[in-house]
Amino acid sequence: MEIINNLKTAKILRNTLIVLIGSILLALSSKFKIPFYPVPMTMQTFVVLLLGVAFGWKIALGTICLYLFEGAIGLPVFSGTPEKGIGLIYMFGPTAGYLIGFLVAAYLAGIFNYDDIFRKSIFFFFLNYIKLLFCVSFIYFFGMVWLGTLIGWDKPIFDLGAKPFLLAESFKLLILSLIAGKVFRLRNLSW
Repeated sequence: MEIINNLKTAKILRNTLIVLIGSILLALSSKFKIPFYPVPMTMQTFVVLLLGVAFGWKIALGTICLYLFEGAIGLPVFSGTPEKGIGLIYMFGPTAGYLIGFLVAAYLAGIFNYDDIFRKSIFFFFLNYIKLLFCVSFIYFFGMVWLGTLIGWDKPIFDLGAKPFLLAESFKLLILSLIAGKVFRLRNLSW
């Protein structure tokens, strides 16, 4: 019985550590901007999807919730927050919809299975890409809905809230589609 309790404790500790490291990785990914056209690219959406692919929906949602909590209490974890952070004020600004979309995208990425394209055919690359495109589309859907509600529907919401990011997002999805099958194996480590 003690062995079972020790195994459960070890699993809880391991998963907690994964969530903590994931939230740090997510915060770091929001701060580093890579020069890209037409706007600089962060790796934030890549990390959101990667968490779901690698660790499944439970750890991915736990990580995103911790990240959002860190931001809510004022830690400077979001892309545009200053060093001291501004908490809920920032969260309910123009990015609120995207942050909600992170939860949906991470959940969806965590429920899908991904195939190793290097062991199978190129068809599975496209299948992985379509799954990830479906997941990331919810980030932009919720982001644009919130943006439209905030600034008015008479504004060019798609041009402001999604179009500048499409090229960079496609690039990130290509990379993740290539490695998704390999990364998917990490799910055995969690929950």
